[in-house]
Amino acid sequence: MKERLIVWLVPRVVRLLILFFMYTTRWQIVGKPFSPADPQRYLLAFWHARMLMIPRICPLGTWFGYMLISSHRDGGFIADTMHLLGISTIRGSTTRGGARAMLQMVRAVRDENRHLGITPDGPKGPAQVVQRGTVQMALKAGIPVLPVCYATKRHWRVNSSWDRFYIPKPFSRGVMVMGEPVWLTAEEGVDESLRRVQQAMDEAQQRADSFFS
Repeated sequence: MKERLIVWLVPRVVRLLILFFMYTTRWQIVGKPFSPADPQRYLLAFWHARMLMIPRICPLGTWFGYMLISSHRDGGFIADTMHLLGISTIRGSTTRGGARAMLQMVRAVRDENRHLGITPDGPKGPAQVVQRGTVQMALKAGIPVLPVCYATKRHWRVNSSWDRFYIPKPFSRGVMVMGEPVWLTAEEGVDESLRRVQQAMDEAQQRADSFFS
């Protein structure tokens, strides 16, 4: 009973916290605003440490896509929270269920015309280092990588977590940086694709982190 209560309670508490931080922050968009109705589909990429406010990129319940969430227990809490926020998920990672999850994500684009979302450094890092799975997924799905990063003028960092998880402080100002889409080709090779996606992710983060300085 205790386990079932925890599984039921944690996502609902996290959802309330996300909504609290989201709606007590004054947000500004930098770059082209994301629209779920855009006929071009994207692989949205955001660092694991900054996934908390990603639902803010569009009105809740309108994001027409799937997010890749890891298969471990903590991933279950995240997936359940996303579902409560109206965001569909696919479970898997580079270490567990990766091939099956990638196939599901690619089919979601080809058969359902969905957007995709991924933490390119998740689920265990290294922090802020793009993994090969992100490039492979974008190539197989035939869609560009869209870097996204947010920052707030005041925030907390969880130093005990591997990625120093980023939590906005309420009643602050926030910025959501939408980077330029990165189109990849098989001809350029994985290493060059990784370099370009890493550069785009770093640039989006630098713009977000320097916005209030």
